[in-house]
Amino acid sequence: MTKARPLPTLTLETLLAQRVDGLVCGVDEAGRGPWAGPVTAAAVILSADGLPLGIDDSKALTAKRREALEGEIKARAVAWGVGFASVEEIAELNILHATGLAMCRAIEAMAVEPLAALVDGNYRFKLPCDVETVVGGDGLSLSIAAASILAKTARDRLMVEMDTLYPGYGFAGHKGYNAPVHQEALRTLGPSPIHRRSWAPIRALLDQ
Repeated sequence: MTKARPLPTLTLETLLAQRVDGLVCGVDEAGRGPWAGPVTAAAVILSADGLPLGIDDSKALTAKRREALEGEIKARAVAWGVGFASVEEIAELNILHATGLAMCRAIEAMAVEPLAALVDGNYRFKLPCDVETVVGGDGLSLSIAAASILAKTARDRLMVEMDTLYPGYGFAGHKGYNAPVHQEALRTLGPSPIHRRSWAPIRALLDQ
């Protein structure tokens, strides 16, 4: 029998908050890998009081559960923010630096300014506060997990809207990620304005 994975906690946030003597946010992104659409980031400052139950890495949750938690996180967080970097910015900056831009925008969108951020992964982005990286952070830190939920739900909602603007690609289903229906749509329709045309898989499909 597989042992259940422990849920994220506020331990890392508490230790970092004590060190910097101020508020700490968790930061995570969604949409670095898709063939279409923006990269999205979220930043969240949580309080130990009134925490929503069930916060976890967004990938471990169903879409319905993410949507329910999104509202609870926004209602109970000390502060939260969401930021996007467009397909044009991804092409200009590359996906790594566009992700950092989205993270900066998420932090700047918060009503309260944090002194430090816990960021999922091992890359130390240049953000408007101190940064501490946490590999696997969305499974360890409640703030990062909450940010992963807000980033994922915001991006998914946007891609559903893009499905209406650019029908035929199936954006509402695959959210811009690689899928057989997405590949076939690209071959048939060509790229839409929100496709990442500089990406090698899309160039290869279009060259066929």
